Amino acid sequence: MNGNEMITQELCKELDMKDGEMKEFQVQGQSILLVRNNGVFSAVGNKCSHYGAPLSKGVLVGDRVRCPWHGACFNVRNGDIEEFPGLDSLPCFKVTVENGSVCIVTSKKELESAKRVKCMSSRSAGDRSTVVIIGTGPAALVCAETLRQEGYTGRIVMVTRDKHMPYDRTKLSKSMNAKAVDIYLRPAEFYKDHDIEVWTEKEVVSINSDDARVKFKDGSFLQYSQLLIATGSRPREIKCPGSTLKNIFYLRFPEEANAISEAANGKNVVIMGSSFIGMEIAAFLADKANSVSVIGRSDVPFQAVLGAQIGEVAMKLLKEQGVNFYMRTEVREIREDNGQVKEVILRNGTQLPADVVVAGIGVTPVSNFVKGSRVAVDTKGAIYVDQFMRTSVPDVYAAGDVASFPLAMMDGHRVNIGHWQMAHAHGRIAALNMLNKQVPINSVPFFWTSLLGKSIRYAGFGEGYTEIVMKGTLEEMKFLAFYLKDDTVVAVSSMNYDPIVSQVAETIFTGKNITKKDVLAEDFINIIGKL
Repeated sequence: MNGNEMITQELCKELDMKDGEMKEFQVQGQSILLVRNNGVFSAVGNKCSHYGAPLSKGVLVGDRVRCPWHGACFNVRNGDIEEFPGLDSLPCFKVTVENGSVCIVTSKKELESAKRVKCMSSRSAGDRSTVVIIGTGPAALVCAETLRQEGYTGRIVMVTRDKHMPYDRTKLSKSMNAKAVDIYLRPAEFYKDHDIEVWTEKEVVSINSDDARVKFKDGSFLQYSQLLIATGSRPREIKCPGSTLKNIFYLRFPEEANAISEAANGKNVVIMGSSFIGMEIAAFLADKANSVSVIGRSDVPFQAVLGAQIGEVAMKLLKEQGVNFYMRTEVREIREDNGQVKEVILRNGTQLPADVVVAGIGVTPVSNFVKGSRVAVDTKGAIYVDQFMRTSVPDVYAAGDVASFPLAMMDGHRVNIGHWQMAHAHGRIAALNMLNKQVPINSVPFFWTSLLGKSIRYAGFGEGYTEIVMKGTLEEMKFLAFYLKDDTVVAVSSMNYDPIVSQVAETIFTGKNITKKDVLAEDFINIIGKL
């Protein structure tokens, strides 16, 4: 069959689907999502453009479907991505209804594409403006792509001190042996095709907002019309004696992930920190290192964010794979043998053999280069932005982990959130407002962690929660946790309970409250679905 030859295939009868319903169909071996809303049928690709999750298992609200795994959202009328993570939209297919039969009209070529890149403009010689983007994380990349998608024809320059093109940083702690090129978010040709310059190994040392230019470590300058600061965060350094020895690692770049994976093989590994990065590294190394020991200050891992019960489950999961835990303590000293790590001494005097130490004790925003400028930062170094991602200086924006921004679901309470998904959303909003679209940030935080093939999903903002309502069975690793504040759900986490986290995220996004009474009810899933 010619790839462009049109195919017409009946999917179902018109009366087989109700309003607000979605179903998966196979067409020429490809998965298609058919949706009926307000009497109108529409069809898009069924695989989420992020990691390929089946959208038919997700949540449909009006013309918007939310992925069950990581919360990305797509418009089912046109396939456009509306919420992140992920960069691409879905393919959209023509649907006809004749004599009560619902048919898809497409071609083999159209069916073979699981993702769709939105149409983009190119640079015009007549447009003398320049957008400079410091950073190459998701906020930076989404900003650059959104500018082109919205018709911007000026120059776009992304600059980074990293040696790589934008890559999927979430995989650094989950697939530590992955080559950098294998986790690139876009191939090199993409940037060339869309006139987006990417300058690697180019570190910004200062910003002069009066002259609208940035200065680089090599002494050169770059003029900007508008500037986005999307530099992310850096690992917090350890301060104890012995902290500068060989084989002490931090995780920010692919080379560091690869080096940890290589050095840990068959060796004794000590991981400082029991939050998400530390736990994911421990899970990855569990069957590769001779021993893995995790040190944490709290009673259990994840305690501050997910609560003690889920922390216990995560700790048990890793213990079964031989990971050792030393909780409610910290490192007092790292001892050496010929300049290399030999053992770690805990505050209580416990001695742990160590050939490799990995520090995952938190992060700080990368904003040191704005000192001396008029860009305002908070006490932790996060850059203040408003709901349009604008800093205190005209034409200077900030996005991602480096930004302190007003969170819509918390009535504008200012937060600094280091989530992959939120950085994407920031980048889009920054771009739209550079183009004077006046679109505020309104995104519900969503993140996930993976441990030994088990995923924990989380949506909302649970800081300061006062109560947790648990559903399901912790022992069977199928559970839900609702985090409440003043009898209102502010966040939810789950394992093996899809798509409830996406359902709650969508409910919060629409501005509706989920109460303690709702989640205590036996049919709580139906109640939340009808809110």
